[in-house]
Amino acid sequence: MEARKADSVSRLLVLTDMMGRYTHGLAQCGSYLDQVARGLMAKDGQPDVVQDRGSTLVWDGHYLPGLWLVESALQAGFERLSEHGVVTFAIRRSHHIGCLAALARMATERGYFVFLASSGPHSRIVAPFGGKEALFSPNPFAIGFPASRFPVLVDISASITTVSMTREKVTAGAQFEHPWLLDSEGRPTRDPTVMEREAGRGSLMLLGGQEAGHKGFGLALMVEALTQGLAGHGRKDAPKQWGASVYLQLMDPEAFAGRDAFVEQMDFLAEQCHANAPIDPERPVRLPGEQADRSIARAQTEGVPVSAGARETLRLWATRLGVNASVLD
Repeated sequence: MEARKADSVSRLLVLTDMMGRYTHGLAQCGSYLDQVARGLMAKDGQPDVVQDRGSTLVWDGHYLPGLWLVESALQAGFERLSEHGVVTFAIRRSHHIGCLAALARMATERGYFVFLASSGPHSRIVAPFGGKEALFSPNPFAIGFPASRFPVLVDISASITTVSMTREKVTAGAQFEHPWLLDSEGRPTRDPTVMEREAGRGSLMLLGGQEAGHKGFGLALMVEALTQGLAGHGRKDAPKQWGASVYLQLMDPEAFAGRDAFVEQMDFLAEQCHANAPIDPERPVRLPGEQADRSIARAQTEGVPVSAGARETLRLWATRLGVNASVLD
């Protein structure tokens, strides 16, 4: 892969592990390398600019590495924020963009508000509310904003659980603690193997479950509209390969009431959350992004743990590619 793209992907995968999001860090290396080897993740080139109106842009990513592609969009957006205040991208035919929170952190470190969403037009994993046939991808989205002590990073999806977590459960021979999936008949189940079946395959349950799944359904539709509708590429095009449609919006608080005013308000909100009487005194209220900030600080002094499975995958690819893997010993 072109050096600067490889640097971007590797740096962001390690940051993801530093944040404690191990399913989307180095654990993705094997899948990414397989995609590169099969010519399904582009190794070099640039996105095509489909539309550029200054504050709004549409790119065709040609299945370039998603982490590099979104990082490139972020950098381009940062350069335009002083003029426009709000800059929005829609990207079609990106490859997988990894952990959204790791990318969002790049914006919060600069004092910006960020909204990032991704969908996989090729995948059918989550059924619409009231249906039993998978239609959507999990449709993750993240928001991030700065505060004085740590950035707040919300990274969730329209489904209760994820494909990666389901695969982990299958590998471990374990069931979910709660019925977070549906079998092929739309019945709630804890069994992750329903996602592995060729015939009678199940689906991930929408956020809100049986009682309030219409809310997860609404979020899934929102992400589909932002990522595929605005990018002009989605399920209607029936893509066959692993990839993503992406929505990215950056906001500079300075273009509104000012950055100082924004941080003051968010600091007060964070303090009020921390001061809220906890249900369990051993588990006080913490904000999303707080644990990731602590994990990064710990990783900077203690290093990043690499699972046995990730080590073995890296060793196999190192042998295949003739790369010295002694660092893994």
